[in-house]
Amino acid sequence: MNSKKYNNIKLAISISETVLLFILTFLFLSSGYSKVLSEWLYTFNQSDYFVLVLFTIITGLAVSIIFFPMNFYSSFILEHKYNLSNQTLLKYFIEGIKSTIVSGLIGIPILLLFYFILKEFGDNWWLVFALAMFFISVILSQLFPVVIFPIFYKVKPIEDEELKERIKTLAIQAGLKVQDVYSFDMSKNTKKANAAFTGLGKTKRIILGDTLLSSYTKDEIETVIAHELGHYKKKHIIKNIIYGTLNSFLIFFVISILYKSTLHWFGFSSITEIAALPLLTLWAMLIGLIQTPIGNMLSRKFEYEADQYAIEATRKPLSFIQTLNKLTDQNLGDREPHPFIEWFFYSHPSIRKRIAAIENFANKTGIAEESHLQEQMI
Repeated sequence: MNSKKYNNIKLAISISETVLLFILTFLFLSSGYSKVLSEWLYTFNQSDYFVLVLFTIITGLAVSIIFFPMNFYSSFILEHKYNLSNQTLLKYFIEGIKSTIVSGLIGIPILLLFYFILKEFGDNWWLVFALAMFFISVILSQLFPVVIFPIFYKVKPIEDEELKERIKTLAIQAGLKVQDVYSFDMSKNTKKANAAFTGLGKTKRIILGDTLLSSYTKDEIETVIAHELGHYKKKHIIKNIIYGTLNSFLIFFVISILYKSTLHWFGFSSITEIAALPLLTLWAMLIGLIQTPIGNMLSRKFEYEADQYAIEATRKPLSFIQTLNKLTDQNLGDREPHPFIEWFFYSHPSIRKRIAAIENFANKTGIAEESHLQEQMI
């Protein structure tokens, strides 16, 4: 099957990149080249912050060059091979440049803040930085729909008044006041379809890809939105913030201990040595290996709950199943991934399990759809 082959290739490339990055980072530290680079940069300027930024830019550029062939194949060639991309080569590079600039504008200030905290608070850096990242995450979540997202996509209110009213009714039912419902030009990059509930506070928005609006019925779109609103109704957003915050505190704490206790392995003596900072990446990757399946298990639980809410809110289980099948085909999703792959890597349950759970829940609760739709599907 094309979908299984496509997903297996994407996964293989992702795993290969992660393993290669770990090996290269380890060699960069153990070979002494990390020290050589930082010492060379200090010959231009004695400012730790100046050296840190240049050190990060140079190593980041080197990583980008090394991984470019795999990234280009995975995100451009493979997407075209399976007829999923609408990007020209020029647009691909323009989007990549925009992404790099935005990442730099956000990432470099955070990097400088991290190093300031590291120097000022010593061994307690993990606590202060985790607190700082919590507030930064909240701010970025509020800014994302209105500042960051429009850099990459044209966002505008949807024009279908009937659909807009349906969605607003669903939102009110979920306890959410929505000023407007938005679409974005997802089709400029891909043939895939999606929708999302994004933002915090006054910037909360429901956004729909134009590929979804053009290929799905109002009933089908309604079930997708109801699923997204289910995350709000079931307080998954708040729960994710709490989980993410506690998780980040724990991860930073463990990394701080491992980082300090292993500095001497590579000939470093201080946690503030810029040449030693890539060691943080090594430990973060190893801890992420443990944390990933745990976070995904929680995410899959939330997805099942949002699916149940979508059925209760719309009372259209057949439309929802039909939508999930269409989305899976359109996005070339793997219907039955290997159990271990699903457990470790998937933030959503496989489509086969989701449909089975929806049918079971609809039967158990006695929620049935209009007979004309059942006849149409038969």
